[in-house]
Amino acid sequence: MNKPYKAVIFDMDGVITDTMPYHFRAWKTIFAAYGVHVTHEDIYKREGQKGIESLRELFKEKNVPFKEELTQRLLKEKEDLFKKIFKRRFIVGSRSLIKSLKRRGYQVALVTGTSRHEAKHLLPKALWDCFAVRVCGSDVQNGKPHPEPYLRALSQLGIKASEAVVIENAPFGIASAKAAGLRCLALETSLPKRYLKQADKVFSSYQGLNNEIKA
Repeated sequence: MNKPYKAVIFDMDGVITDTMPYHFRAWKTIFAAYGVHVTHEDIYKREGQKGIESLRELFKEKNVPFKEELTQRLLKEKEDLFKKIFKRRFIVGSRSLIKSLKRRGYQVALVTGTSRHEAKHLLPKALWDCFAVRVCGSDVQNGKPHPEPYLRALSQLGIKASEAVVIENAPFGIASAKAAGLRCLALETSLPKRYLKQADKVFSSYQGLNNEIKA
């Protein structure tokens, strides 16, 4: 790498797992049942945000009253539907990079807005075990774009922000990483470059990103 990084921190949805299309289908179905039409952009730009915050914000944006007492029911309905339609797929190049970094002696960490039990279900055990540190949505008070998830990862890794680099794919995740003082590389796996401008560099695929990390 160009700098003496000790760790590479990965987001999960859209960075490792190709899960965002299934999240979108599940959210669209749940919202539609309550008279709320959501677009691809509505969901993808919020990737990494806690589900409860997405619910509140989207109901408000669409001018539909939101009943707090329905929160847990809606979140469970969404999670159940996601599990029903989900097929395990990975972003091309993600697994080989994670394994390569681990072999080369880097600490590899996971920071995702997905709950811990769901993340463990989505990732094969061999891949889950590659991560020295895993910070999931259920582990933090404040989800992305707040810096807490990445600050927690740095604390658990025992390193400074200048000693790590983040791989993200969505505005909230990039904002979270930058607020924690981290360098952030973004992938256009879910959204085009215009949404990812806060990142230090943007790549269309892992091919270009790999060249950056191995430079």
